[in-house]
Amino acid sequence: MRRVLLIEDNDEIRENTAEILELANYKVDTAANGKQGVEMALGNIPDLIICDIMMPVLDGYGVLHLLRKNESLKNIPFIFLTAKSERGDFRKGMEMGADDYITKPFSDIELLTAIESRLKKAALLHKKFDPASVQPAVEEAGNLKALEELVTNSAINFYKKKRLIYDEGNHPVKLFYIQKGKVKTFKTNDDGKELTVGLFGEGDYVGYTAILEGGIYKEAAEVIEDATLSIIDRQDFEKLLRANKEVARQFIQMLAQSVTDREEQLVGIAYNSLRKRVAEALVLLQKKYTKDDQGHFSMYISREDLAHIAGTATESIIRTLSDFKSEKLIDIKEGAIIILDEKRLAALLN
Repeated sequence: MRRVLLIEDNDEIRENTAEILELANYKVDTAANGKQGVEMALGNIPDLIICDIMMPVLDGYGVLHLLRKNESLKNIPFIFLTAKSERGDFRKGMEMGADDYITKPFSDIELLTAIESRLKKAALLHKKFDPASVQPAVEEAGNLKALEELVTNSAINFYKKKRLIYDEGNHPVKLFYIQKGKVKTFKTNDDGKELTVGLFGEGDYVGYTAILEGGIYKEAAEVIEDATLSIIDRQDFEKLLRANKEVARQFIQMLAQSVTDREEQLVGIAYNSLRKRVAEALVLLQKKYTKDDQGHFSMYISREDLAHIAGTATESIIRTLSDFKSEKLIDIKEGAIIILDEKRLAALLN
């Protein structure tokens, strides 16, 4: 039976969460503050730790700091459990080495899924995926199958809409593969204005540019539709790149295409009319995402997000969408944008 240490100062949350975990067949140890939690971890080493951030005596950051300095505890999967959802808290926790971050209130499924994916990842790490074993695996799998296997054997996380995956300025430690859902990458200027620089859907990889560059993230990534992501360890990914030329070639091509797309986006923002920029944003969304049962493209996207893609103000987006609707290029039902005339809309780009 897997042992989980739950550190939470709120009695009701601690008791309810412990009950959920016990029903899921976990052995649960509970602590009411950070100091007690560290002492319990040293006495009975858990398989996974769930820890609140804001606590008396020793907060969650202090707990994580002490655990990561202890040889016997530093590799234990660690999940922050907190009511705080600001980006600064998310960024600080992940940079300190937290494996995941669950925001209260949370569902039973969200909690158990996060735990299961972390335990699965920890079990895979024990197999010690070393450089000597990479080449035979690649030769046996052939071409890009080794990459598929790396994705399949990676931990899986569920991310709710609006959740930040990583922030601009962070150092990359993971590669993300989208199994389901939609993700955007964006940059923010000093005044807080956003510009969406990338859209990603099922089958796409996110966060590889910073890894290939060996630098920091130049943009932030956020979920725009509930998503299921495979979380690939950076070291495993880099070993595969060195050993498999086909995988390396694929990511080089993806990187080159990304540079081309951004150049075209900047030219469009600088020189295209508002109508053309909005039409281009809709066409881009249509290419990235699927159509409905009637063969029409439709998507629930906030007008603010669409404005970030088109590089314009939200008010301008609303006005232009109204014009497109009057011209029967699109329809809008319950907030969803439905493209009715793909050819005429695409013709606006010429």
